[in-house]
Amino acid sequence: MTETILALVPVYGLALVALGTFLSCLALPVPSSLIMLSAGGFAAAGDLVLWQTATAALAGAVLGDQLGYQIGRFGGRLWSGRTLPPRRAALVAKAAALVKDRGEMGVFLSRWLVSPLGPYVNFAGGAAALDWGRFTRAGIAGEIVWVTVYIGLGAAFADDILALADLLGNASGLLAALTLAGALALWLRAALRQRRTHGAHH
Repeated sequence: MTETILALVPVYGLALVALGTFLSCLALPVPSSLIMLSAGGFAAAGDLVLWQTATAALAGAVLGDQLGYQIGRFGGRLWSGRTLPPRRAALVAKAAALVKDRGEMGVFLSRWLVSPLGPYVNFAGGAAALDWGRFTRAGIAGEIVWVTVYIGLGAAFADDILALADLLGNASGLLAALTLAGALALWLRAALRQRRTHGAHH
């Protein structure tokens, strides 16, 4: 799979970069981070133009975020726990909690710091009717960080793309797990506080 992606990036170039980030923002299993790292490496080698590569990645990501938001806004019921596999239903629920508790900051952080949650935050933001302008501003800011980091690292460490991809993938997964655990802890604390308050009135 990795070797195939490395072979496809210089052939399809900017179109593949844009399509990869677009699809990944819709929760489709596309290795967009590896595509960007590879594209950054090829840009450093002169096969692609760096600013064009970054622009393509950013455009795809922003368009994917926007479509995800609209899916959540107009078809939120499709993403309820009753129609999703348990694992995805749990991710949607945690993303909804992140949007509710953190708003714009949750959107911003989910673009790059905890990127596995990003697509589900898009759906949850739309379903929760988070203000579109606030969602868009936070999303674009976060995507700029994501694109800059991955394409920049790809360009800087072009000879070690595979090792770098593994390292970043492990770090991203760990951060996502910690974020989910933190969101669950906040939810439990709020539930316990509400129960104590309810008990005090009886």
